[in-house]
Amino acid sequence: MQTSSLKLIIPLASLLVGFAVSSFAAQAKVGELAPDFALTAIDGVAHRLSDFQGKTVVLEWVNPECPFVVKHYESGNMLSLQKSATADGVVWWTINSGSAGAQGDYSAERVARWMESTRAAPSAYFRDQDGEVGRLYGAKTTPHMYVVNPDGTLIYNGAIDSIASANRRDLAKAQNYVVAALAASKSGRMPEKTASRPYGCSVKY
Repeated sequence: MQTSSLKLIIPLASLLVGFAVSSFAAQAKVGELAPDFALTAIDGVAHRLSDFQGKTVVLEWVNPECPFVVKHYESGNMLSLQKSATADGVVWWTINSGSAGAQGDYSAERVARWMESTRAAPSAYFRDQDGEVGRLYGAKTTPHMYVVNPDGTLIYNGAIDSIASANRRDLAKAQNYVVAALAASKSGRMPEKTASRPYGCSVKY
């Protein structure tokens, strides 16, 4: 009886919250230069973070099948953030660090169909199947959000907003930390909240 209960608890814990302390040492630290990296987007174009100094960059970790990600995409919340940010000159990168064959590790063609169906509008979508960039930043959940200012400094690391929930009705009540960080970056200052505990499904390394 005890063994079967454990078998049920362990998968649920790994699917949902992703609050556990990471087993690797991330190099990304708020207030310091964001670690540089290069990835090739699903359209075949290679990008390097340091090439975008002078622009604010948002890094969004994603798993299209995670209920928390579904909440933000199917409600239109993530789309609205992406469109508003990129219209203001922000570079928005969506990164999936799931290993090959993991939940949500879509092929480039399937990603394109998912983006079309959700009307996602990032500047680029990357597959980080070896998890190198995710580990470099210490990405724990989907979503997990980072904001890098035009100087290349990491100014925010954490949750997308203040309510750790997969319920769309909570969006209206939540404080959006990414919006606040982008406003701070635009005015050349650090946001009042530079870090928070990310929530969502665990990144499927």
